[in-house]
Amino acid sequence: MTPPDRITSPASRFSITRYWTPLAVTYLVLALIGLIGTWTFNALAIVQLRNFAGDWVNSGPAVSSLTVDLLVAAVAGSILIILESRRLGLRRGWIYVVLAGLTAYAFVFPLFLAMRQRALTKREAEGGTRAADATV
Repeated sequence: MTPPDRITSPASRFSITRYWTPLAVTYLVLALIGLIGTWTFNALAIVQLRNFAGDWVNSGPAVSSLTVDLLVAAVAGSILIILESRRLGLRRGWIYVVLAGLTAYAFVFPLFLAMRQRALTKREAEGGTRAADATV
């Protein structure tokens, strides 16, 4: 006989809320902010008949859309950097986030990914978790 704590109804097995952690919800909220924030400015550019590509070098809704786009990506990436640093035992992961404010996120995020891959390769070489498994 199945113990009571193992009994699941079909509805709970396929529930839309299953497996949603606070971190997953945070990423989902950031995704929605990114979608709404960017497309608000994109729609404004369309309504105003703006030259979207030309606005990137001048000013206008395209610049605001790009700003929101990059800001939301940087926040989500910063959360990933801090949590992944902790998970892998990389010390001082928060420095990458601070460094982004001093240099550029386009520099810091690939730098973190390189250091992360180095740590995964080292772990694999020392007989720990396979790097291929950790990168999936």
